[in-house]
Amino acid sequence: MKHVEDLIRLCEAPGITGFEQAAAETAASLLRPWCDSVEIDPLGSVWGIRRCGRPDAKTLLLDAHIDQIGFLVTEVLDGGFLRFTPVGGVDPRMLLGCEVEILTPEPVFGVIACTPPHLLKAGEERKSIPIHKMLIDTGLTDARSSIPIGTPVVFAQKPVQLTPDSITGKCLDDRAGVFAIIQALEQLHNLPLSVDLAVQFSVQEEVTALGAMTGAFRIKPDFAIAVDVSHAKTPDAPAEDTFLYGGGVMIGMGPNFNTPLTRSLIKTAKAEDLDYQLEVMEGNTGTNAWEMQIAAAGTAMALLSIPLRYMHTPIESILLSDLESVSSLLYHFVRRFDGEVCL
Repeated sequence: MKHVEDLIRLCEAPGITGFEQAAAETAASLLRPWCDSVEIDPLGSVWGIRRCGRPDAKTLLLDAHIDQIGFLVTEVLDGGFLRFTPVGGVDPRMLLGCEVEILTPEPVFGVIACTPPHLLKAGEERKSIPIHKMLIDTGLTDARSSIPIGTPVVFAQKPVQLTPDSITGKCLDDRAGVFAIIQALEQLHNLPLSVDLAVQFSVQEEVTALGAMTGAFRIKPDFAIAVDVSHAKTPDAPAEDTFLYGGGVMIGMGPNFNTPLTRSLIKTAKAEDLDYQLEVMEGNTGTNAWEMQIAAAGTAMALLSIPLRYMHTPIESILLSDLESVSSLLYHFVRRFDGEVCL
């Protein structure tokens, strides 16, 4: 895959829900060469447009969310310890011993404290500690003067390429989706289009989906495709809720989606001999697609997902070939799309 260093750069930019500015600016800089205009709206979402030049052209919107899970400091204790609360869905079982970065003007490194097994009482090793009882150890003798309450905190782990085709790290949910869209737009550069192509990298998906709702209301697209991640198979995960790692782009099917648009994406994948897998989603998809579908007068909606292991952890993992299958499907679909779909 081209420009994997840009994906790593996207993942390294902090942007927990409500504090997405650095991530938005990084994404905007990568998007700008491929759009006629790019801006960051008042809520913080990145918005771009590429006009096709045809009068009364229909609009296709591509969406991926820019925010990530993280934490906020709730209390500063003696000895440089911090209490904190999660932002987004965080499993407390995987936090003890994690490295974190406290996003003060000069970021501070910290670790989530973990009681040694020697000091545990009988049976405590089998219990999960609630997040409100956990502590971040900053190593400072006094943190009150430098770390205000409300300071955002992110995982500190850097993205790592495990193999030439795999990468692991924080916030691949959904910076991988952001990157797939950017890759597709780069491929579409200088090719004539039959529709106006809008892009939004939306804020606050992990908590409210407000960025997607306001962006879709602003753009009022005729068609929209959300790009996100979904669960890849691992030996310890339930087989019925997971999909093949390396199986290619996942195409959502269910009441959240416009059937003709979804079938057009499947038809494109078949025509281009792209690996794909179908993800049946019987109700709320837990993605921006759910809110965007009813924005303004309603939107013909579709969802593409990248198989991902270990969602909402600092070791989220994807195969670059799966990411590339998403960007390839977007490229082939958009370059042929004339604004009409049929059953």
